[in-house]
Amino acid sequence: MLKIKGVKGFTLLETLIAMIILATGIMLLASSWGASTSRLRKTQVNVEISALLERKIAEIESEYRGKSLDTIPEEKEDDFGSDFPDYSWKLESQELPMPDLSSSLAAKEGVTPDMSSMVKQLTEHIAKSVKEVKVTIIYKPKGKSNKKPLIYSATTFFIDYDKVPSGLGGAGGARPNGGGS
Repeated sequence: MLKIKGVKGFTLLETLIAMIILATGIMLLASSWGASTSRLRKTQVNVEISALLERKIAEIESEYRGKSLDTIPEEKEDDFGSDFPDYSWKLESQELPMPDLSSSLAAKEGVTPDMSSMVKQLTEHIAKSVKEVKVTIIYKPKGKSNKKPLIYSATTFFIDYDKVPSGLGGAGGARPNGGGS
């Protein structure tokens, strides 16, 4: 602080230093606030995606439970309407891809051709009686075409117990818990 003939005051240099310190503090606070807001928005989007994914899987399981696997479409997609305009969903289904274990089993000692044949039949039955259904939620904010969409997926399996051969999955293809999935 400078004293000139009894007048007390700050010099220009002291005032500039104080202004620089104040401006730096405000900039740090603003960038921290912006980063917190960005993290909060990402968290909100992730929570919404999780909830929508869970909801869509529950809807699909409810819609196709107890029905033939042939009724499940190979592909289907839609959006969530005006409630969630930035989100869409996609369903993809396929028969369960089963590896052919009979050829690797045949190479082992002590394995009879009958055992190989049984394993081959079993894998064929499993492939026909189980369907893999993948549900994907896509988040693409409207108006931000340059932003990469967020994509989350979950897979569930439907089992048609009517296609399970006798002796597997209960007596004569019985439906455990009364369900088809």
